[in-house]
Amino acid sequence: MALYRGKYVLEGLDEIPTDMIKDLDLAYNTCHSLIDDFPCSMCGKCCHQPFIVIRDEEIDSLAEYVGMKASSFIKNYLHRDSSNGKWFFRYTNPCVFLNKNNKCSIWNGRPEICREFPYLVSMFVSRVYLAITHENYEIDIEYMDDTWPCTKIIKSKIKSMIEEARRKRNF
Repeated sequence: MALYRGKYVLEGLDEIPTDMIKDLDLAYNTCHSLIDDFPCSMCGKCCHQPFIVIRDEEIDSLAEYVGMKASSFIKNYLHRDSSNGKWFFRYTNPCVFLNKNNKCSIWNGRPEICREFPYLVSMFVSRVYLAITHENYEIDIEYMDDTWPCTKIIKSKIKSMIEEARRKRNF
């Protein structure tokens, strides 16, 4: 199993070929530019997702951020999925850290998935990668909820961004 950027699992590969890394970087940078150009509007919609993943290496810093020991933080806020070993926030409808003003109470210490959602999640990055590397691939983002501000941005910008990335790739 190969990992791109230490977190994106590429099933069926033991290592990532150099040419593929270049294309993955192009897709990743395309998606990342959305974060830079259109930062979170703090609508709170993503804070209602059922599966907010917490990486093992984030537990200590999250616990420290909320002023708890890691063991207490795990007991009070996390659940480990026995099928894949991943940690998830236990309370997510909405996330327990979403306050009454619809703002994240752990914003500066929030997990990586919260910093990257929805622009850098695996499903979106992989679809952008496929669209960049396959001329006839029409990106499918119909799964995205149109009521979210970030979804509206993605849907209005991604096709032209993919075309630009394709031009960069061909040079």
